[in-house]
Amino acid sequence: MSSPTYKGREPLPLTVIHAAKAGDGEAIEQVLWYYRSYINKLCTRMLYDETGCPHRCVDDYMKRRLEAKLTQAIIFMN
Repeated sequence: MSSPTYKGREPLPLTVIHAAKAGDGEAIEQVLWYYRSYINKLCTRMLYDETGCPHRCVDDYMKRRLEAKLTQAIIFMN
């Protein structure tokens, strides 16, 4: 039986999740890296320059806030 995937990606191993919950910094970094593309997508904004041309960019402030919220949720989960 093949391992489950979502859009071609392997899920995070439970050992990483448990280590992150215990406060392991490296495991928390792995979780943040795993969700990096999703967080970037959530934080993408459309900005317009002085000529009115649209540009997409990642809102770094919002990205850091989401990463902090995810880290907080990992550490304080029951």
